[in-house]
Amino acid sequence: MSAIRPAATGHWRSLVPVFIACAAIGLQSGAAMPLVPLALERQGEDKLTIGIISAAWAMGMLSTGPYIPRLAARFGAVPLILAAVLAGSLCTVGYTLTKGPLAWFALTFVHGAVGGVPWVVSEIWMNLVVEEKRRGRVMAIYAAMFAGGMALGPFVLQVVGVYGPAPFLTCAGLALLVALPLLPYRYRAPAIRHHADGGYGTIFLGAPLAMLAAFAGGLGEQVAFSFLPVYAVSSGVAPETGALWLSAFVVGNVALQWPIGWLADHWDRRAVLASCALVSAALVIGLTFVPAQSFAIVGVIMLWGGISFAIYPVGLALLGQRFNGGDIARANTAFSLIYVVGGLVGRPLTGAAMDAFGEPGLGWTLGSFYAIAVAGALLAMRRRA
Repeated sequence: MSAIRPAATGHWRSLVPVFIACAAIGLQSGAAMPLVPLALERQGEDKLTIGIISAAWAMGMLSTGPYIPRLAARFGAVPLILAAVLAGSLCTVGYTLTKGPLAWFALTFVHGAVGGVPWVVSEIWMNLVVEEKRRGRVMAIYAAMFAGGMALGPFVLQVVGVYGPAPFLTCAGLALLVALPLLPYRYRAPAIRHHADGGYGTIFLGAPLAMLAAFAGGLGEQVAFSFLPVYAVSSGVAPETGALWLSAFVVGNVALQWPIGWLADHWDRRAVLASCALVSAALVIGLTFVPAQSFAIVGVIMLWGGISFAIYPVGLALLGQRFNGGDIARANTAFSLIYVVGGLVGRPLTGAAMDAFGEPGLGWTLGSFYAIAVAGALLAMRRRA
């Protein structure tokens, strides 16, 4: 298992540099996520192929994720994050030097193998430092900072465009911004100790609802960022406008994370999770019935984004509530891996559904998985009662 030295813990405000770094990660991600799907769409690839290539990121993350706590213990949290950011930036440049589904699948796989490091290590850092009574709100701040960066990402594409080398090179540069707030904290970050004993099976069994939240949240978010721009273009909307739909999705995140985090600290977190999943299902299915050219669709996307995104930090709060000390690093890693599995499952399924049924395939696929999360939360509440 992994543990933190007692001296490394402190007040949760010590997480400010992590929050800033997460905002930088969000900025780069918000600009980069639509690029590969839109480029493949322009090259004439079908949506199933787009989904499979997008899922390669998740496959890469799954291949290295279980080793992240061990690597963080050996090299330190900040040096490991910085090395991963540099490697990810080089992968992004690689898209401008290669062409074709096979090459981009390989690049996306490698990008996922290193891209999960800053995310997982940051969450371990946060869960180690935060007090239980503030856990929901701190995770909400983290989610809001990440979402705020993502909201700005598509605006970068309004300047550099969505096709050609320029947007990829710009995203490679933005990735390096993650290093700036962390450099002064190289020797002040929580020290993570790793021991060989303990597996991930006990983590999955010990917090099944948190893991279900990670799966549903990951599936919804990753499908949204892969297919919302494609949904827009297929509905007759300009690619740049489709990228702005992602901004609407994450603006909702920024606006709603704090109030939902407050609820998660004052109400039953299982009930909060069930409510978020239920409303998310209704909104994403309702998206099908809103004209793509109407302003109303922006409002639906904003609400869907804010409420569905909250599934993830509420799940993180449930996880931290269940595990602490030596178990939290493994638990956070398991949570992140299940999130990634959600995207790995959801992207190809959604792509196939959209190929078979058109744009409504997006809403019905996501709505089905949100409904499973609702059922799981209600079952957890009934069993605990």
